[in-house]
Amino acid sequence: MTTVDTAAADATFRVMLQLQIIPGQEADFEKAWHKVGAGIAGQPANRGQWLLKSNDEPGVYYIMSDWVNEPLFREFERSQEHVTHRRKLHPFRSGGWMATMSVVCHLPSQTTVAA
Repeated sequence: MTTVDTAAADATFRVMLQLQIIPGQEADFEKAWHKVGAGIAGQPANRGQWLLKSNDEPGVYYIMSDWVNEPLFREFERSQEHVTHRRKLHPFRSGGWMATMSVVCHLPSQTTVAA
């Protein structure tokens, strides 16, 4: 029988951003995100984040960010620090969207495969 990590599922609030980056600005965006991301990683309520580049859509990136809970994420979202981070990334964007979600269930891999 599979063990389900319900403790992580119960406590994780996830944010996903989709960003359309201005053509030719991808490398500079990635550098800027890395600097901004380092600051966000220092937030006590942040559990981690990922920058993902679409394999299907040129210039499309996703930012996945996990938080302890929604109220603590919203507190950060309203902070001056977050506004400053957004200003640093905004010049690279031509569009995008944000979705929020709660992890319902996490099924960890039961196998290991050599890379």
